[in-house]
Amino acid sequence: MGLIVEGSPHFMGKDSTQKIMGCVCIALVPTVIAATVLYGLGAPILVLACIATALVCEHLCCLIQRRPSTADDFSCVVTAMLLAMTLPADCPFWIAALGTAFAIVVVKMLFGGIGCNVFNPAVAGRVFLMVAFPSALGSYPAPEGTPLDAITGATPLAEMSAGTFNQSYLDLLLGNHAGALGETCIITLLIGYVFLLVMKVVDGWATLPFIGVVALMSLITGNDVAAQLLSGGLALGAFFMATDYTTTPTTQTGKVVFGVGCGLITSLVRFFASAPEGVAYSILFMNMLVPLIDKFFAPKPEGGVKRALV
Repeated sequence: MGLIVEGSPHFMGKDSTQKIMGCVCIALVPTVIAATVLYGLGAPILVLACIATALVCEHLCCLIQRRPSTADDFSCVVTAMLLAMTLPADCPFWIAALGTAFAIVVVKMLFGGIGCNVFNPAVAGRVFLMVAFPSALGSYPAPEGTPLDAITGATPLAEMSAGTFNQSYLDLLLGNHAGALGETCIITLLIGYVFLLVMKVVDGWATLPFIGVVALMSLITGNDVAAQLLSGGLALGAFFMATDYTTTPTTQTGKVVFGVGCGLITSLVRFFASAPEGVAYSILFMNMLVPLIDKFFAPKPEGGVKRALV
């Protein structure tokens, strides 16, 4: 009888990358619909521009690297949709395309493609655009049909920072305020997250500590807890970015540590820094610590014997 030696994994699950990423795309559709209702047809066109750019960039990278194209596994589509969700509805298409190209080519493909990138591509693309084009991402249009219709309004977090916040919790839930495409309607984000939980695509080991720490820090610092949880990119980041397979820890304990770290950094930026939002920075910073977290909380083999290195 011959001995067959193969690399891991030795057991194949029924869920493919295409299926998992497809579920994430489906989970984001309600938020895209809500953004279309709030901001008009410019919102879905912006999302489509990012998706088209991501597909082309990933396919070209695979051609240059002389390997089969991975553009059809939907992972680049997820990156594009998440990046689009962090942009204002009136963001120029060429800026959105540039940010998407940076996320796919530099952050993802140069590191080896899906499963090899250190940072969350969508978050890194967002931060790149914030640094490169601060004016384009520094203001947000108000939803159509609001008293601020057709003009630029301050986001709820900016209003809280300036002491002029006067939004109701219902407005925050429904998205009746200025903000990025995926920072407005919390209800649709929650619907998408619940769908992913039901499909067992994600879990709450990082999400709940992330949100919980922000709530606790809001309470400690005397801020409106509900308003902080319903504003900015917290829901989008906690539901869809802190649950990324590649850039978050693999163990349950590690995910909790990751979520706590994200919550702390987000709170520190929101309450003590000049920037009103810190979700993107917190996720990128904790992405860097994932290898250390995985190493520290690596499971010990049952009955294993530790051998001395020769």
